[in-house]
Amino acid sequence: MNLSFNTAGPCIPGEHYMLPPERRLGPVLEHIEHRKYFTLHAGRQTGKTTSARWLVEHLNREGRLRAAWVDLQVAREEPDPAKAFEAVLYALDTAVERDLPDLGRPADDVRCVDPASTFVVRYLRDLAARSDRPLVVLFDEADGLVGAAMVSFLTQLRQGYLDRSRTPYPSSVALIGQRQVRDYALAVEQRRAVAWLGTTSPFNITAEAMTLGPFTDAEVAELLAQHTAATGQRFEPEAAQRIWELGQGHPWLTNAMADQIVRRDVRDRAVPITPAHVEAAKETLILERRSHIDSLIARLREPRVQRVLDPMLAGGQTDSDVLDDDFSYALGLGLIRFHKGRFEIANPIYREVVPRALTFIRQAQIPAEPAAYVRPDGSLDMGKLFTDWQAFWRKDGHLAAEGFGYRESGPHLMLMAFLQRVVNGGGRVERDYGLGRGALDLMICWRDERHAIEVKVRRDTETETDALDQVARYLDHAGLGEGWLVMFDLRKERSWAEKLFVREVAHGGKMVRLLGC
Repeated sequence: MNLSFNTAGPCIPGEHYMLPPERRLGPVLEHIEHRKYFTLHAGRQTGKTTSARWLVEHLNREGRLRAAWVDLQVAREEPDPAKAFEAVLYALDTAVERDLPDLGRPADDVRCVDPASTFVVRYLRDLAARSDRPLVVLFDEADGLVGAAMVSFLTQLRQGYLDRSRTPYPSSVALIGQRQVRDYALAVEQRRAVAWLGTTSPFNITAEAMTLGPFTDAEVAELLAQHTAATGQRFEPEAAQRIWELGQGHPWLTNAMADQIVRRDVRDRAVPITPAHVEAAKETLILERRSHIDSLIARLREPRVQRVLDPMLAGGQTDSDVLDDDFSYALGLGLIRFHKGRFEIANPIYREVVPRALTFIRQAQIPAEPAAYVRPDGSLDMGKLFTDWQAFWRKDGHLAAEGFGYRESGPHLMLMAFLQRVVNGGGRVERDYGLGRGALDLMICWRDERHAIEVKVRRDTETETDALDQVARYLDHAGLGEGWLVMFDLRKERSWAEKLFVREVAHGGKMVRLLGC
């Protein structure tokens, strides 16, 4: 059987290139041995289900415990406990038939969903009572339950846990999803009514919250080497490193880039994979909006995602109405990460996806023609580019920027749309942004050229010298002697004649072209 890089659903041994799941599970086995109830959370398509299914097979094969994997996806977004638990019944029955066939389903009176308030605890008690070994149950997609159904489900797990010293009940339970249990979706009034869900639960379900980390650079190279061993096609070390840099070890992004390259772009196994192949594959994933990317993009219009991303795109701080839940939600999606003391977009691919998705429609309506900014020698005419940008910003751009729904970062998004339109097909725009940075760093990569651009909004509390200090540090970090500082002046009392200017400033040993907008 030909092995392949997996981009859809759980990995299957013998069909997909894959890393050993047990390596990523960390202390999970130890927690099961100690009869813990815990969460296993990570972003979308990071290997949660693959790991859970391996764990069940491992435990049942080892023979000291019994284990079942229950997919709660079927009950997703159904708040009515009676209706949701009809779907949960189907999921439990399916899990028993697959993972615990010798136990068989419980009797019909146990399987009766009415009353819903006792259904889960009755079903699990029956399984545990009939099992000759301690029972482990892994509930996948648990955070898809909502409202009263979710409250009832967790309440029954708690009830069974508290009584398990006297009444048979699963030895260990794991809730698997994108969020820890304290971050499960509840309306404000439900949080007040069920206070224990917002704190450490009686079975330490939040105290024992584990996650699946991304692949390391060595693990990405190990995964790619499996393809080399199977086909003879080699990934150059620089290409493997670039796949890791772009995806930061995200399992789906890693597999998707590799799959795009070897299955569609470079089918000749005698041709080694280079960093240029990786860049092309990355661009294809973004443009084609593969399912994972498309699902991510769909979240960008959600208010709680906007509240986190809007100031992040502008390099500012969040407003006081942004809750911990908003950050937890964005973290759960895998959209952002907390790295080196600050929140930032999770990886370079997402850093491109977010602004390009938000500006796609605007970008398509910008009249600028890319060829107009290419000199006869093939170099990029940055002076003409920014002259035309200022004219566009004054005529249409400042108005269009208000229509993004991302009010704070509207000017930044509009500029990125213009730049993306100009460099499409001949270069790329690299972006670096995060909360509290005070600016947006852009790098236009055009053939062998690099043009550094720092974007700031002029505020009364910030001097031009402060902005120049910051762009000088950016240029120094990039190893460049000159660059651009774009300053948006949004003060309504200022005229366009005062706002629009270009001048060169020598600062900190760098030549900075200061562009007023």
